[in-house]
Amino acid sequence: MNIRKATFSDARGIAQVHVDSWITTYRGIVPDEYLNQLTYDAREQLWKNNLENSNIFVAENEKGKIVGFADNGKERTGEYKKLEGEVYSIYILKDYQSHGLGRLLLKEAVNDLLNKGINSMLIWVLKDNRSCGFYEKMGGKVVDSKSLEISGKRLIEVAYGWEDIGIIK
Repeated sequence: MNIRKATFSDARGIAQVHVDSWITTYRGIVPDEYLNQLTYDAREQLWKNNLENSNIFVAENEKGKIVGFADNGKERTGEYKKLEGEVYSIYILKDYQSHGLGRLLLKEAVNDLLNKGINSMLIWVLKDNRSCGFYEKMGGKVVDSKSLEISGKRLIEVAYGWEDIGIIK
């Protein structure tokens, strides 16, 4: 598995991972109405815009296909004074989950934050997402929760925080 910084030409591959992983991960959690309207084209445009302003890392399989990604930067709201950084997302295709790829992507994002002098972070995750156990295993502690609505369904999102991201190994 190869982890590298994303380039502008990766937008389509990132979009495909984003859409496909949302469908497999959130089916039964997020309304089908929302999942069924996700398109590669719309997400590709989103990621083209994000690639200009974000730190995005991609994971490629042995054939060079993007199978996962993570993006990170400064904490977006300014509400968490002890948590300066944020991992905005980590998505991995279903066939590549539970093989250590999430750990590799998280470590890459953490190293990027550390290199920028950011030593703490948070990540928001839907409470019903099975990846919550992963973040707990990596040392994250629930620091907040909030309600959000997707296609008329009220969902709970939890924030996992690390006051010292140096513990993530």
